[in-house]
Amino acid sequence: MLSEAQERGQHWLSHSELRPTRQRVALAALLVGDGQDRHVTAESLFEAARDAGERVSLATVYNTLKAFCDAGLMQEVMVDGSKSYFDTNTHDHPHFFWEDDAILTDAPADQLEITRLPEAPEGAEIAKIDVVIRLRRT
Repeated sequence: MLSEAQERGQHWLSHSELRPTRQRVALAALLVGDGQDRHVTAESLFEAARDAGERVSLATVYNTLKAFCDAGLMQEVMVDGSKSYFDTNTHDHPHFFWEDDAILTDAPADQLEITRLPEAPEGAEIAKIDVVIRLRRT
C-alpha cells in the first residue's frame, strides 16, 4: 500500500509520459508528497532520500531531476554557472537567492515589474526571463 506522499508523487508523475519507476516515485514523493513546492539541489534531494531510507545514487538523482525538467514537471534555476536548483513550481516567477545560506526561495511575483526589455537579435526570440535576486543578510 502506498503512503499519501507516494500517491501524490505518482499522481504528479502521471502528468508526464515518464514511467513511474520505484526511484522516480520515491523522489517525487519527497518533492511533492506534502503538497508544497520545493527548491532543491541534486545533493539536497539525495540527502533527503538517504535520510528517508531510499536506496538511490547521486547520479540517479541528477538523471531523475533532468527527466522531471524535460517532462515539464520542474524547472531548473541556474544561480551560478556551477549551481543548479530545481523548482517544482513551473509557473514563471522570480526567486530570492540567499547568499549566506545558499538557499533559493520564491520572491513575490506581484511586486516585480519589468517595463522594458532589449530587442532580441535578428533571428532570435526571447524564450524566457529568469529573475534571481541575490540577498545578503545585514
